[in-house]
Amino acid sequence: MAGAAPTTAFGQAVIGPPGSGKTTYCLGMSEFLRALGRRVAVVNLDPANDGLPYECAVDVGELVGLGDVMDALRLGPNGGLLYCMEYLEANLDWLRAKLEPLRGHYFLFDCPGQVELCTHHTALRSIFSQMAQWDLRLTAVHLVDSHYCTDPAKFISVLCTSLATMLHVELPHVNLLSKMDLIEHYGKLAFNLDYYTEVLDLSYLLEHLASDPFFRRYRQLNEKLVQLVEDYSLVSFIPLNIQDKDSIQRVLQAVDKANGYCFGVQEQRSLEAMMSAAMGADFHFSSTLGIQEKYLAPSEQTAEQEAMQL
Repeated sequence: MAGAAPTTAFGQAVIGPPGSGKTTYCLGMSEFLRALGRRVAVVNLDPANDGLPYECAVDVGELVGLGDVMDALRLGPNGGLLYCMEYLEANLDWLRAKLEPLRGHYFLFDCPGQVELCTHHTALRSIFSQMAQWDLRLTAVHLVDSHYCTDPAKFISVLCTSLATMLHVELPHVNLLSKMDLIEHYGKLAFNLDYYTEVLDLSYLLEHLASDPFFRRYRQLNEKLVQLVEDYSLVSFIPLNIQDKDSIQRVLQAVDKANGYCFGVQEQRSLEAMMSAAMGADFHFSSTLGIQEKYLAPSEQTAEQEAMQL
């Protein structure tokens, strides 16, 4: 990319519920991108995010602090965070002035974890929309903790939240199942991993819920929720282990495809060299088939495979 810096900038808006690993993702992805030769700028848009582990190029805490808002306006954490985002929306000139000197960098926006901001509140969506006017092409990277796959009721909830986020944020979108290296601590999966990543026939989840006396009472509600997700047919997931280079590479390829980023020959060579060097390293993240063989109970594999063929 010799010559003048490009006018179009690219980046990721990292969103997801609290504890899903957004900040850890920004740290791991920024290190991976720098190894490829990209100039990376990590922007913290979460005023409640203290003790950042990465080098922060722009910090919204310089504009507004959650603690100050809560004290001054007598708001709780949720109300204070909403006010902070509305304050940022009203002062976007500050953000633009901070981002303009970084033109030519690849941006990672570490966003707040309050779910309402991505499902129905308008401030964050408006901020992303304004960034598009600044010729900044973003992909929304939505992280969901993979342990929700072990509970059918929670997974249906995750599907609904993911769908609502995709429709509300209005950005190219990539959903991730984070912390795949920890999923085995929550027990074996009831189905193959690709059942969850590709969001296949959800009627099997309803059958699992029917065995629970509590959820049996709400079978019709669950059927309607499942039907809604299937009718839109938008939600799918990519498994992520942030400690594994091969896993990060797959995520990055999906993100680059979503926002139209086209990397040069030199970056491609760097990527090939990095992956070649990692062949003998201590990385254990395998293919989807390997993961599902590891996390699916052996007694359930045969029955599940037969069911999926019907």
